[in-house]
Amino acid sequence: MDAHAHFITLARYNVWATQKLLAAIEPLPDADYRRDVGLFFKSIHGTLNHLLVGEHLLWYARFAKGASPLLGLDTEIEPDRERLGQALKGGAANWEPLIRGWPVERFDGCLDYKTMKGVPQSLPFAATLAHVFNHGTHHRGQISAALTALGQAAPELDLVYCLQQTETPA
Repeated sequence: MDAHAHFITLARYNVWATQKLLAAIEPLPDADYRRDVGLFFKSIHGTLNHLLVGEHLLWYARFAKGASPLLGLDTEIEPDRERLGQALKGGAANWEPLIRGWPVERFDGCLDYKTMKGVPQSLPFAATLAHVFNHGTHHRGQISAALTALGQAAPELDLVYCLQQTETPA
């Protein structure tokens, strides 16, 4: 599989998994949604806000614009859960068109950016892009575990289920 196809698959999975997770969270009472359930970012809400910051406001800006916003990883960007969900869905949808626009040789290069402390950094482009999608998977897994601990059903978010349900040629 070439780099475009691989990362387009991951971008599509990110959209699919984000939608499935948000649908599973929808019936959760607000008190449970905002409760500190022991996640790194405490609550489901805090973890979703972190995904918005990390995936869409930091990493997307770095990959798409060469910008390095100075944001804290726990910054609450959107307190309203419905608007937060919409922002996550919209942000996830932005990745595939961005990836499609890159020449294949871009994946063999480096991503130069500044850390959140303003320190210049250069990392392998493809591996860093893989980090973005892996990071989302990690936190969706945390939220799934929190749902289970709260007595709610957790969605099946394995990539293979996404492929079985949605796969079209990239």
